[in-house]
Amino acid sequence: MPLSSPHSNNLSAIANFRVFAAIICVTATMTAVTCCQLAAQDSAPAPAQKKSPEVELDTTAGKIIIALDAEKAPKTVANFLDYVKSGHYNGTIFHRVIPDFMIQGGGLDAAMKEKATKPPIVNEGDNGLKNVKYSVAMARTNDPNSATSQFFINTKDNVFLNRSPRNPGYAVFGRVVKGLGVIDTISKVQTTTKESGSIPGARMQDVPIKEVTIKSAKVIK
Repeated sequence: MPLSSPHSNNLSAIANFRVFAAIICVTATMTAVTCCQLAAQDSAPAPAQKKSPEVELDTTAGKIIIALDAEKAPKTVANFLDYVKSGHYNGTIFHRVIPDFMIQGGGLDAAMKEKATKPPIVNEGDNGLKNVKYSVAMARTNDPNSATSQFFINTKDNVFLNRSPRNPGYAVFGRVVKGLGVIDTISKVQTTTKESGSIPGARMQDVPIKEVTIKSAKVIK
């Protein structure tokens, strides 16, 4: 077998070096791509929350669908959805109905007993949403930050419930998009005074004579 010349050896070495360099280049490129993919996965934003989830209230008077504004009232919407998903509203009644004003529910059962609730939430009455007809807002006491599960549906434009320099306002967090006729029907029922099931001796006014019950509440969108 003939011996290789120095020139051939040099050419062979150069070729081997080029192959080695190419392998290193490809490996580095693959590593860089993998790192970029992992970095992209790590930095990928979480799925955006739906800005307008919808909840269906199936009542003894008919179905009501409420579109929620999670963008302008995030804390209030999250609170409401928690109650919906936990089944809290199932079996509660519209216990306060005042014509040409509002209908209120979400807190009492048919025996007029208040259901246990989570801690109250911060009032988002400054979110820009107004208490107009068919809007949905949180009910509360005189303490602005006392809302828990009870809500009301405006049956007319109630400007005096909006945020103002002297009024913290009642936080609107959605609007009725289907079942407007159901709201109108409930707003016209006859009412009476009934004894509270939670506070002996206490009387509650504007209670429908014939119960209007929320049979179920569920997220549909």
